Amino acid sequence: MGIMADDIARVRAATDIVAIIGEHTEIKRSGRQWMARCPLHGERTPSLSVSPDKGVYYCFGCQRSGDVITFVQEIEGLDFGGAVEMLAGRAGIHLHYTSRDESAARSRRRRLLEAVARARDFYHQRLLDGRDAGPARNYLRSRGYDSDLVRRWKIGWAPAHGEILAHHVGLSDDDLRDSGLGRINDRGSQYDFFRGRILFPINDERGDTVGFGGRVMPGVDGPKYMNTSTEAKTYNKSRVLYGLHEHRKEIVKAGRAVVCEGYTDVIGCAEAGIELAVATCGTALTAEHVRLLKRFSASRLVLAFDADAAGAAAASRLAAGARQLYAWEQEFEMEIWVAKLPSGQDPGELARTEPDALRAAVENPERFLQFRVDRVLADGDLSTYESRAKSAERAVDVVSEHPNPLVRDPQIVNIAERCQFDIDLLRVYANSIRSRAEDRTVHTGEDTRDEDIRLTPEDEALQLAIHRPGEAAGRLHATLFGDPVRREAFQALQDEGEVVAASDRVSPQAAQTLHRLAVDDGTAAVDDVLARIAGIAARRAMNELRRQAASSHDPAMRQHCSVSLAWLKSQTERLEERPTRTQALADLLPWLIEHGRRSEASVSGSLVASQADPG
Repeated sequence: MGIMADDIARVRAATDIVAIIGEHTEIKRSGRQWMARCPLHGERTPSLSVSPDKGVYYCFGCQRSGDVITFVQEIEGLDFGGAVEMLAGRAGIHLHYTSRDESAARSRRRRLLEAVARARDFYHQRLLDGRDAGPARNYLRSRGYDSDLVRRWKIGWAPAHGEILAHHVGLSDDDLRDSGLGRINDRGSQYDFFRGRILFPINDERGDTVGFGGRVMPGVDGPKYMNTSTEAKTYNKSRVLYGLHEHRKEIVKAGRAVVCEGYTDVIGCAEAGIELAVATCGTALTAEHVRLLKRFSASRLVLAFDADAAGAAAASRLAAGARQLYAWEQEFEMEIWVAKLPSGQDPGELARTEPDALRAAVENPERFLQFRVDRVLADGDLSTYESRAKSAERAVDVVSEHPNPLVRDPQIVNIAERCQFDIDLLRVYANSIRSRAEDRTVHTGEDTRDEDIRLTPEDEALQLAIHRPGEAAGRLHATLFGDPVRREAFQALQDEGEVVAASDRVSPQAAQTLHRLAVDDGTAAVDDVLARIAGIAARRAMNELRRQAASSHDPAMRQHCSVSLAWLKSQTERLEERPTRTQALADLLPWLIEHGRRSEASVSGSLVASQADPG
């Protein structure tokens, strides 16, 4: 993020690191230093040492360290720029940005967020004392929502009349539309987006209200739930989790999060003492959601949803599906678990009727694969040989989706024992399933994708090169592709200029990839696609630099690696923010391409040398 260096220095100088840390844990003077129990990992004895003179902290327990900006990044789950902006707001410091366009974009976003905050307060007050909100208050009370809970979560009421909020906030047409608060009708008049609905404010990880989830009153026609429009500039449903800001500190301490489906589930969990719950906002769980939770130190996700919809079907509702969940476990180094809720009850209902049962389900979850196998076998008939065979087949099909053979095999043993079949026989059957799937994909080009399979970032980039080559020109390069098949396909496409000719000169796998992507032109924004593949390429480069630094005895090389790592980290953080994404790509992509070329040249040189001197 391009904040002027002088402003960053002013923010550091104006902020008392002891006071900031003291807001999150008890802190006491110990000589010239201050000591506290570290709030970043949870502990019983103080091991966090703070030096106000130096403006830094160090934890002897978890080895985390930094200055006040780093601490805010860690505890609030913010990027560097977000932490600086938060501290600047507290200190009353106006920030200046290195780019005039970025400064203007951030000023407008702040204006839109202020409008959404005014709308939140208006809706909330309307629910508390508006005459037209009486039925909504009665309904909420019947669901166990007393006035304290309504105030705590700032739940609101959108009047049924269509222009009340638009008149209250007094925005221009563009700002009304871009804030997601309203629209313009055919006559050119403003009208409210939400009408006649109970509203749940949705906050981002910084605590800014960016949108709303609206529930229609029982018995009223219309969709039961409706969220802020995706056209809003303040709101991105794929990167927002309801309850994350409220529960962020507990998630950091616990290292885990409970993922629910709805707003009332999150509130119910909180009322039951489970302050770890978040919910997707009317969308499936995405990689951006998982990445966001990882930023808050969540290494375990517990899926909590209605048990009647559990297994593969529920996984598809909460995420792209089982295979995608397994991929995220590997990519983000986390574990996916499932809370075993009583049949027919979601977390919100269970919190009201049996809070102890909800807490027990969340505290004693099952691994996702084990949960799916148990469901298949529980739903099957194990009384006869033929019915046991069908149940075993279905269970083995589920297990075969998992990418790790060390995880698959114990489950095969489990299925064999429960269905009374020979273990080796089931192993042969499981291997045949995976072999057939791989054979179809590689040799026939059959599209084995179903709802569980989504395009990877490299697929999207290759798709961009196929369908919109002019927009990708000069910004994509083969070195950005880590997967050899997609790299081969991209290079052939660049050389030949069109899909058919490129397919003739590549491997069957690469040709199949080109064909699959050529039949779907994709709708993702160019910068979003480039940001995703650049982020992955940057992480590869960072891992390479860390290896170089660890193996080098040259101080200058280690310093070079350190500086490059810091720069790459800052650039990847800028990719996360939409206002800075375009400039970050302009800075990062040329570096990554050149770095990739140098790495390839180094590898080629080493191969030539080894062939010339085999000894």
